[in-house]
Amino acid sequence: MFLYFNPFLIAAAVIPALALMAYVYKADRLEKEPWPLLLSLMLQGIISTSLAVYAERLGARLLGGVLPVNTWAYQIVFNFLVVGLSEEGFKYLLLKRRTWRSPSFDCLFDGVVYAVFVSLGFALWENIDYVVMYGFSAAMVRAVTAVPGHACFGVFMGVFYGLARRHENLGRPDMSRRCRVLAVVCPMLLHGLYDLIATVERTPFSWTFLAFIAALFLAAFLLVRRLSRRDQYIQ
Repeated sequence: MFLYFNPFLIAAAVIPALALMAYVYKADRLEKEPWPLLLSLMLQGIISTSLAVYAERLGARLLGGVLPVNTWAYQIVFNFLVVGLSEEGFKYLLLKRRTWRSPSFDCLFDGVVYAVFVSLGFALWENIDYVVMYGFSAAMVRAVTAVPGHACFGVFMGVFYGLARRHENLGRPDMSRRCRVLAVVCPMLLHGLYDLIATVERTPFSWTFLAFIAALFLAAFLLVRRLSRRDQYIQ
């Protein structure tokens, strides 16, 4: 019970997510987003954590009745469709519900900011749970893997989400719909691959996993920097 009230463990769980939120907020060059909106998006991410947990439990139960657990088929379907789709799908649904018609959504980069805040709200709450269960060592590992991983999934979601809003404003509903689909599918695939590699590798920091997260983090970082510099209004 002491772990729940240990301020050092809670800080270790929360600070990585808050630091990445601050980085993306600072990268928003044209027009800063209102803090009440960003805090509500972080809350949407926290809510999506609970929704995803129930969906994953149900999905695992149903999948276990169809495929043997210790098979590649099970691992692929579980990591991509059960976990990846549940987590990224609920993040997207709550993101769109809160921001799609928001008057503040007026720049391409806003899509990235919104999606990252939802994703890091998810990561923050999930991280607290892991740190409470496994202690400070879990906080250190997740600070350089899972938390920035969720931020990266949010970047890719936000890129397509911002494009979808722009196409919608320009009277291109078909292109907007395609971008909204990609806003879920792209992070779902990246998330599924992340979890699949982490699951099948025997050591937590195998070269395959390290190479994957290094490429993922670099790609997301370059996207944020490029989109921040080339941001434009979408009205």
